[in-house]
Amino acid sequence: MSTTRKTPLTALRDALGRVGVDPYLLAILATVGVAALLPARGGAAHAVSVATEVAIGLLFFLYGARLSPKAALDGAKQWRLHLTILLATFALFPLLGVLAQWLTTPLLGAQLAKGVLFLTLLPSTVQSSIAFTSIAGGTVAAAVCAATFSSLIGIVLTPLLTAWIMGGSARIDASSALDLVLQLLVPFLLGQLSRRWIADWTTRHKPALTLVDRGSILLVVYTAFSEGMVNGVWSALSPARLGLLLGVCVVLLFTVLGITATAGKELGFAREDRIVLIFCGSKKSLASGLPMAAVLFPASSVSLLVLPLMLFHQIQLMACTVIARRMRDPGRER
Repeated sequence: MSTTRKTPLTALRDALGRVGVDPYLLAILATVGVAALLPARGGAAHAVSVATEVAIGLLFFLYGARLSPKAALDGAKQWRLHLTILLATFALFPLLGVLAQWLTTPLLGAQLAKGVLFLTLLPSTVQSSIAFTSIAGGTVAAAVCAATFSSLIGIVLTPLLTAWIMGGSARIDASSALDLVLQLLVPFLLGQLSRRWIADWTTRHKPALTLVDRGSILLVVYTAFSEGMVNGVWSALSPARLGLLLGVCVVLLFTVLGITATAGKELGFAREDRIVLIFCGSKKSLASGLPMAAVLFPASSVSLLVLPLMLFHQIQLMACTVIARRMRDPGRER
């Protein structure tokens, strides 16, 4: 009997996964450390900025090439479920974000409180929402459709919500609108248009392309935090504020988890569909949020603005790993 020998990197990734730690988040934290020790300055900063813009365009091109509009349309029959998930993502979350900003600004400071608000305006995740739905025994097809809807709509709706709710905090003018179109929407549409020719190729080379899009996000992180180091924004962040921010993210996540769980029962959804609502309605996408922040906000403020999103991302993965495993046994749900 032969066994497949794991590489040290694979073994480490599997070990981290078993304890609920996202290896990719560790890569992001390592990138933050590099930015702290070796921030880009002068000509290097300009080169990194240009590379980041190209990377963001590539990232959204790959999103467009992977997302199947047909799958979304095929799942539109469950319109009550999808509408409820979209309301949780783009209405409930923003309302809680506005309340959280109002309550926490005196304690966290303006930038971190705005970061909490910004994370609530983002679309849901795709991969983890589907994965947790599958683990918990939910309707995977509905999760695929719901996550696809959220990603497609979020490309347009998140910038609009940011402009409406955050106002002058974001760079929403003719120039930034053009940046959004050129860096996010145009590459995404090109990816969608090219699906008929490259969809099979992207499927065959999924591991390599995953490295490309995750590498693009790491470049966005390095640029944002490097800029923050050069401008000295991190000197104002104390351990107490960081701990308070962690608590705010935990409260925000579990508030939405509780509301979506209750709403699923009150609206009469089957157990399998309630699982979809819980996991697709409570997530926020780090992969979409970091590039959007880089386009929507001044470079000098991005590093603190995305910190709440980075913390929320890890908290949602750890919490939902536990919840999904418990929900896999129907006898545990009351």
